[in-house]
Amino acid sequence: MSGDTAGHVARPTIVPDSETPPRTQVRRFLRAADGVAVDALYEPGAAGRTRRDPAGEPVTAGADETAETAEADVPAGAAAPRPVFVIAHGFTGDLDRPHVRRIAQVFGECGAVVTFSFRGHGASGGRSTVGDREVLDLAAAVAWARGLGHARVVTVGFSMGGSVVLRHAALYGPEDGGARGRAAEHTDAVVSVSAPARWYYRGTAPMRRLHWLVMRPEGRLVGRYGFRTRIHHRAWDPVPLSPVEAAARIAPVPLLIVHGDQDAYFPLDHPRTLAAAAGDHGELWVEPGMGHAENAAPGPLLHRIARWAVARAG
Repeated sequence: MSGDTAGHVARPTIVPDSETPPRTQVRRFLRAADGVAVDALYEPGAAGRTRRDPAGEPVTAGADETAETAEADVPAGAAAPRPVFVIAHGFTGDLDRPHVRRIAQVFGECGAVVTFSFRGHGASGGRSTVGDREVLDLAAAVAWARGLGHARVVTVGFSMGGSVVLRHAALYGPEDGGARGRAAEHTDAVVSVSAPARWYYRGTAPMRRLHWLVMRPEGRLVGRYGFRTRIHHRAWDPVPLSPVEAAARIAPVPLLIVHGDQDAYFPLDHPRTLAAAAGDHGELWVEPGMGHAENAAPGPLLHRIARWAVARAG
């Protein structure tokens, strides 16, 4: 596996700009900068869907509609009134998993949503590098979201995805954007949920099992056939930028770190270390009773995260 290069990583193929975001779902394979095919799904969200009458004809907003519903009728050429959330799932997940679909549904109430499957997961190509080359997959998804017409992008990652959104924000700054700044891969706000602060952590039983799954040939067979996750057999070389190093480089982009006080994978020194590294541009929420990642995140917490992101991504 190859890690971060000096400066910023290679750019994926830029998606041509769109005048306005789509009003319906779009599913396609993106191409990461190293050529890996990434399965991705765009959903316009509750405020961006085209509503149709029983005959299938579009319905125009009327004077009696709420402001939230009327936001769906954005004039041609105008920027989307709400951000697009790009969701980075955890290890062994994919965009079709029920827990990822639940996350997308909640965030879809506050904006458009892009979900995708990391390499080695689901229908995407390649093999998982467990957080290293996955930053290229996220960059491709962010570029696609901007190319579809969204001016504001929020990346939200869980567990492995939480480490990926941190590294992505550190490696892809707004100054590295494409022409007119519309096809850039940078994010406007970052949410990292249940992420590690450092690599190779083995201090809990779940993390010792995960290392066996990733580092042993028999473990990788279990990953392929038991979890539908194809894992690369090569070790990191070089070791990529750690999450805590990345957190220190994200400013001035707003960063929210969310962690459960009952997380069985990573104890509370991980989120606290990340928050300390982020400084004034980082915010830490320690959630009482919450476990690990997507399956443990309750709906009210996801709504709070979405509201935080909408307020800060402008």
